[in-house]
Amino acid sequence: MEEGGVVDSLLSGACVLFTLGMFSTGLSDLRHMQMTRSVDSVQFLPFLTTDVNNLGWLSYGTLKGDGTLMFVNAVGAVLQTLYILVYLHYCPQKRTVLLPTASLLGFLVLGYAYFWLLVPDPEARLQQLGLFCSVFTISMYVSPLADLAKVIQTKSTRRLSFSLTIATLLTSASWSFYGFRLRDPYIMLLRFQVPNLPGILTSFIRFWLFWKYPQEQDRNYRLLQT
Repeated sequence: MEEGGVVDSLLSGACVLFTLGMFSTGLSDLRHMQMTRSVDSVQFLPFLTTDVNNLGWLSYGTLKGDGTLMFVNAVGAVLQTLYILVYLHYCPQKRTVLLPTASLLGFLVLGYAYFWLLVPDPEARLQQLGLFCSVFTISMYVSPLADLAKVIQTKSTRRLSFSLTIATLLTSASWSFYGFRLRDPYIMLLRFQVPNLPGILTSFIRFWLFWKYPQEQDRNYRLLQT
C-alpha cells in the first residue's frame, strides 16, 4: 500500500474512532437517567442537535459515496435517537421537549424535500447539502454551552461532560485533517474553519470551566445548597 493510502486509512480510522467516542459519551447520561429515573443534570439539546447533524451528514456521505461518513453518522443517529427516546421517557415535562424536537425535525424534512425535489443537479445538491450540514455542525458543537450562564451562576459544572469535551476536541481535529487529505471543501473548509473551529473553541471554554469550578468545589457548593 502506498504511503498516501496508509495515511488516509489511519486518518479515516481516527475519524471513526474519535467520532464514535464522542457519540458514545451520552451512554453515561443514559445510565444516569435509568438509575435515577430522572433527567436531572442531563442536557437534552446536544442530543437533538447531534441527531439532526448525523442525519444530515449521513445524506451527504450517501450522495458523495463516502463510506466513513455514512458509517459514523448512521451509528451516531441510532445512538442519539436512543438518548432522545430515553430522555422523553423520564422527562416529567414532555411538552417542553417535544416542541423543539418536532420543530427541528420538521425543518429537517423540509430541507430534505428541497434538496431532493427542487435541486435536480447532483453537484449543486452536494454543495448546498454540505453547507446545510455545516450549519448544523456548528449548532451541535455550541449546544453544550446552552447552560453556560447557569454554570457560572451556580459555580457547578455537573451539567457539563468532561469526556464529551475531550471527545469533541479530538473529533474536530481528526475531521479537519481528514478533509484536508481528501481536499473536500465542505469537510475541510466549511467543516473546519467554520463548524469545527467553534467545536475546538468551545472545548477550551469548557476546559476552562472545569478548571475554574473543579469537582471538589462543585461538591462543596452542592452541600452548601442542601
